[in-house]
Amino acid sequence: MKKSTMSFLTLLSIFTVTCVASAQEWAKARLEKSPRHLEWVKVKHDQRDVNCFVAYPEVKGKATAVVLIHEIFGLTDWVRSVADELAEAGYIVIAPDLLSGAAPNGGGTAELGGGDAVRKAINSLPPEQITADLNAAADYIAGLPACNGKVAVAGFCWGGAQTFRFATNRPKLLAVFVFYGIGPSAESDLARIKCPVYGFYAENDARVTSTVEKTEALMKKAGKVFEPVTYEGAGHGFMRMGEAPDASAENKKAREAAWERWMKALKKAT
Repeated sequence: MKKSTMSFLTLLSIFTVTCVASAQEWAKARLEKSPRHLEWVKVKHDQRDVNCFVAYPEVKGKATAVVLIHEIFGLTDWVRSVADELAEAGYIVIAPDLLSGAAPNGGGTAELGGGDAVRKAINSLPPEQITADLNAAADYIAGLPACNGKVAVAGFCWGGAQTFRFATNRPKLLAVFVFYGIGPSAESDLARIKCPVYGFYAENDARVTSTVEKTEALMKKAGKVFEPVTYEGAGHGFMRMGEAPDASAENKKAREAAWERWMKALKKAT
């Protein structure tokens, strides 16, 4: 029984990594065709160098910024493609690799090689380091000449939970967009949030979506704005899976609806 369980888990791990890896091919193709200016920068703070991907919009005036927080898979081509898509919509975006320095010789997500090594490294990240990295990225993007000084934050899965947590640690945020991420459980933490939080959840994702009711009650008690929406028939990761060539109809529909809602909320906040 134990041997069978281990075999199943091994196959599941391989299947998951394969699915994520294959999803990156079409995302990478989008990046290669992008007409926008995309660049890598090193954001320094304390004794750390954080590798960050920055996407610039083709606009005349200064743009609002978005800090984009990656999934548990690290800073993948898909996350970078979302940054490019946000830039296409008129926003300047920074996506920090929070695994910077986790690999040998200061490497990050790419050098870890994906799979279990990435997940193990992410689960080992100190919360205070994550906050410091995100603050440094937000300060960097807000200070660019192309930015109007306004900063929103968004994240997916593991990054969705980190997005919610970051809102409790950085008061000067324009808006927060949590994609299938679990919220903080302490009312004292939620009390520090100073901006609206928009939640995007999947119907077929009980692990995360079952926590929304509690989060909603805590946010209401704390007097904070929290607007969660659950997308019918969608599964966890629908923002990525809904773009994939083999996307299910439910994930594709949820992704399109969530993107439209995200853009409207961003525009409203700006």
